Amino acid sequence: MNQKELFAEHLRSAMEQKQMKQVDLVHAADQAGLKVGKSHISQYVSGKTLPRADIAHFLADTLEVEEEWLLGDASKEDFFEPKIDRSSLTDNKKPPVRHFSKSSKLDNVLYDVRGPVVDEANRMERDGTNILKLNIGNPAPFGFRTPDEVIYDMRHQLTDCEGYSPSQGLFAARKAIMQYAQLKHLPNVDIDSIYTGNGVSELINLSMSALLDDGDEILIPSPDYPLWTACATLAGGTAVHYICDEQSDWYPDMEDIKKKINHRTKAIVLINPNNPTGALYPREVLQQIVDIAREHQLIIFSDEIYDRLVMDGEEHVSIASLAPDLFCVTFSGLSKSHMIAGFRIGWMILSGNKTVAKDYIEGLNMLSNMRLCSNVPAQAVVQTALGGHQSVNDYIVPGGRIYEQREYVYKALCDIPGISAVKPKAAFYIFPKIDTKKFNITNDEQFALDLLREKKLLIVHGSGFNWKDPDHFRVVYLPRIEVLEDAMGKLGEFLEYYRQ
Repeated sequence: MNQKELFAEHLRSAMEQKQMKQVDLVHAADQAGLKVGKSHISQYVSGKTLPRADIAHFLADTLEVEEEWLLGDASKEDFFEPKIDRSSLTDNKKPPVRHFSKSSKLDNVLYDVRGPVVDEANRMERDGTNILKLNIGNPAPFGFRTPDEVIYDMRHQLTDCEGYSPSQGLFAARKAIMQYAQLKHLPNVDIDSIYTGNGVSELINLSMSALLDDGDEILIPSPDYPLWTACATLAGGTAVHYICDEQSDWYPDMEDIKKKINHRTKAIVLINPNNPTGALYPREVLQQIVDIAREHQLIIFSDEIYDRLVMDGEEHVSIASLAPDLFCVTFSGLSKSHMIAGFRIGWMILSGNKTVAKDYIEGLNMLSNMRLCSNVPAQAVVQTALGGHQSVNDYIVPGGRIYEQREYVYKALCDIPGISAVKPKAAFYIFPKIDTKKFNITNDEQFALDLLREKKLLIVHGSGFNWKDPDHFRVVYLPRIEVLEDAMGKLGEFLEYYRQ
């Protein structure tokens, strides 16, 4: 066992004895005036890196162990004695209190969209501080309402939705989704190709768990929606991030994709329209990805939850429509397009060459059966939602809320010295770049925490989306313009004096 591995083992043991989680160490470091993010602690716990001397000293003091032992000096093994809760012992026959730690499978799983910065925001709110949240794509708190027809139909059908549905979903819901897939020109789709889920999130987890073995690799964009990386890691696979190029409207870098494919690569993930960048990929970009997937016989997973939130007269093309000879899995749902994020209704569609994935599909069916079914009342409105008036269309044209808020926030961000951005074409996110040299920023999570504490403004740092450099952050532009004006004003004021 090398020093990194021994350090990681000792660190986990000491954390268990002190009943401390990674986030507890992050908070303790902050109180001690040290810049240590959750990603750093995760690297230490997983044995990927050793801490600097000052960080090692802090960890040893906090965990009440000898620094030499913590860093893996085997000769100092006797410097650490597990602490026993003596209050539970009335005689020598009773064992020490047993404590339970989270699974080691979670050591490298991160989801900073709701991570340490959000934990701090929640603490501040409990203390009475009003926080302006630009961190999560949740339409309801910003005044976006579910179409009346959808609410009416759900209420009307509630008494018919008290039992389980078939594991893949109600026939009427899957039929409507199948017809939607036909409109998007997805090939070889029938009713059995459709799986409903408690949002796309559940189905991402299910699809990764059914596919990946230890050592398998899957290509995921950087920046990504971090649930993809988290679920791939939790399933035992390795997420290999390919770069999306900011200089080319955040399109995937094809050469980078090609360099990262090897015999262990099973699939490639596409997020189109993209979260967090708001990019929309044109047909020619999608065709290049199809060509690469065809050459290397990869599964294509396409996350298209924002496919009905496209602006500027652009067209969304489903990549599966270009790949009838490949096996594709396409994800979408109603959370964003129909402003019903809390209803939790999403779906995945299997298309193309399903004969090469028969065993994998058996795995999907097994996991689908194990969770019995998705939310039945939410399934009951799929047919109404997809077939009726698409109220979201009113939001994404000039004069509509999402369109006008995008126009405002893009200009406002670009007007702040040291900030630049690519104008998003879809969804309701923008991923601006910050001049790290100007502000001396080396830790983007710390930047997000400082902004939160000083201006009560909550954003998500770029590394939360598996972006390698500390030079980006995501802004959700769902609030009304007057709220965005206040937020951009506070951000501009903060950056006038902020230096890390």
